[in-house]
Amino acid sequence: MEGAWFIDPRFARYILDNAPLETLAEGFRWIEGLVWMGDAGCLLFQDLPRDRTMRWIEDVGVSVYRAPSGYANGQARDRTGRLIACSHRDRCLYRTDYDGQVTRLVDRHGGKRLNAPNDVVVKSDGSIWFTDPLYGISTDYEGGRQESEQPPALYRFDPASADIRVMASDFDGPNGLAFSPDERRLYVAETGDQSKVDPAQFIRVFDLSPDGLSLSGGDLFHKVDPGYCDGLKVDEDGNVWSSAADGVHCISPDGELLGKLLVPHRVSNLCFGGPMRNRLFIGGSHTLYAIFLNRRGATWP
Repeated sequence: MEGAWFIDPRFARYILDNAPLETLAEGFRWIEGLVWMGDAGCLLFQDLPRDRTMRWIEDVGVSVYRAPSGYANGQARDRTGRLIACSHRDRCLYRTDYDGQVTRLVDRHGGKRLNAPNDVVVKSDGSIWFTDPLYGISTDYEGGRQESEQPPALYRFDPASADIRVMASDFDGPNGLAFSPDERRLYVAETGDQSKVDPAQFIRVFDLSPDGLSLSGGDLFHKVDPGYCDGLKVDEDGNVWSSAADGVHCISPDGELLGKLLVPHRVSNLCFGGPMRNRLFIGGSHTLYAIFLNRRGATWP
């Protein structure tokens, strides 16, 4: 099933009736970590279980960008355009510099190894925020079983000072994350302890302190149904676009479900891209989709 499901009249103005859901490529095992590279005119994403980063270019198609990738998952760009990636296998964040050189940024906290960094965002002050659940080291499918040395957590890393600190530790499985357009709020997906029959799964919202060095709140923002939120992104109006079992859900800044983009396969992650940042790229299990919207992804000053 595909198309738009309108729950709130406000959702209608985000949808273009002549812009259908497009299938861009298929045949992957599980798509993650979508990031738009505007200066290169391409989309990068992970074929995670195959341990490779893929590149999609309009009218060209898909090619391998990096293999092996260290079982990379979430990706983002820093304030100068360099690519930041989360590695399950190497349990670290790494950066790809302009000349292609790969630099390991951080792999430990308090002298202990990180678990398996999952998703990452970069704030306008250059700080790198990332989630560190156990998923990538709990099975051999997405990185390889390894022993955990510390609990799941949400981290802030300052590449200038190499300071790394825990921003929140009351998670079973922190996953996707995104800032509001004004960076006063941080949304984090809790996908829970998936070894349990009924894991805690919902989106939480935190308030940032004025200096950006502490969080408060962490309340339940929205519970996705069906399925759960894995990856999420924010548009220019502050709406949260979340992955779900039936597609992509659009949630208002107040936590209200506005509507859904129905996708044939379970969605893992998504990102805004294209020259106008109004094209939503969607990882639907083994298939890469895209749809043009009447809204742009959030940008920061």
